[in-house]
Amino acid sequence: MELNNEQRRRGRWKMLAILAVCALPLIASYFTYYVIKPGPSTNYGTLLDPRSYPVPRLDSATLDGKPTELDAYKGKWIMLQVDSGNCAAPCQKKLHDMRQLRTAQGKERERVERVWMITDKEPLDTMLMREYDGTRMLRVRQEALQGWLPVEQGASLADHIYMIDPLGNLMMRFPKDADPNRIKKDLGRLLKASKVG
Repeated sequence: MELNNEQRRRGRWKMLAILAVCALPLIASYFTYYVIKPGPSTNYGTLLDPRSYPVPRLDSATLDGKPTELDAYKGKWIMLQVDSGNCAAPCQKKLHDMRQLRTAQGKERERVERVWMITDKEPLDTMLMREYDGTRMLRVRQEALQGWLPVEQGASLADHIYMIDPLGNLMMRFPKDADPNRIKKDLGRLLKASKVG
């Protein structure tokens, strides 16, 4: 039984409709990727170009005066904060958050170091030192850090927590009054994605 022209035409339209329905998701994905270009960034912290921020020589020292540099922790991820030895409430909150963030990484926590760069000669509170035992506390001149650590507009060095990668490059900065839960997600992703450190 031969099909007439009208039936052939309807058959072709049906076939084209089926092909269009099958091809539409592919076309939409290409359009979204190449034309709309959605941002790939799902991170909370601001990514920094690591090549632009290698860790410089800071002439830092331990609390007992022994010279040491951040290179001593190379090979690990470093959460870094900067503050005065007085360590008011915002400083203590960052110390607490860094401790909890490291602990929250479970078996991966050994890959993370916490460093507090103290920018003056103020004596530290003994109870504070005990509470945050395990945090590396180094004294350093503020000027040495200002030439290296970038800050958000309207913020200061003491407002941020920074991340340094295991190769010794500054690569992320978290905002002022950062949400620890969102930092935790970023840190978890970094540790999962990286085989280094």
